[in-house]
Amino acid sequence: MKFLCLDCDEPMKLLKTEGPEEGSLAVTFRCPECGFRVAMLTNQFETQMIKSLGVKVGGRAEPERPFGHLLASMAEPPPMDATEGGAPPAASGPGCPFAAMVSGAETAASDGVRWGPDAEARVERIPAFIRPMARKAIERYAEGKGYATITEAVMDEARGALGM
Repeated sequence: MKFLCLDCDEPMKLLKTEGPEEGSLAVTFRCPECGFRVAMLTNQFETQMIKSLGVKVGGRAEPERPFGHLLASMAEPPPMDATEGGAPPAASGPGCPFAAMVSGAETAASDGVRWGPDAEARVERIPAFIRPMARKAIERYAEGKGYATITEAVMDEARGALGM
């Protein structure tokens, strides 16, 4: 979210933050062109919502990671009070069964199937956020067909069969 100066149409810069004392949070922005200032004041419920979402008020110290908050929330088990009746989560593992696929960690090839160098280079061209799922689908296809090595031809065959 960005705040724009209505007069200059320039992005406002964070000037200062105060709080949250007694549940309120104050954030002041300033236009770098004309010096116009604007403040945002939250009530205790808005402040609580901001905290629960993990929003950090202020400028970024590092570049934004695409889907960073979503990936982090999927990799952690849900809090105790988020489950019905306050019961602990059923498993002590990740909160989402697909977390390993989207966490960015590459999955190792299964014991029976290995990747050929051309196929490995080709799979690296698949966008990073979908690559682990694509790798797993191709590996399962190759195992089902009894292939020992995944080649570009196997990838083409899997692509046609799986509708990728």
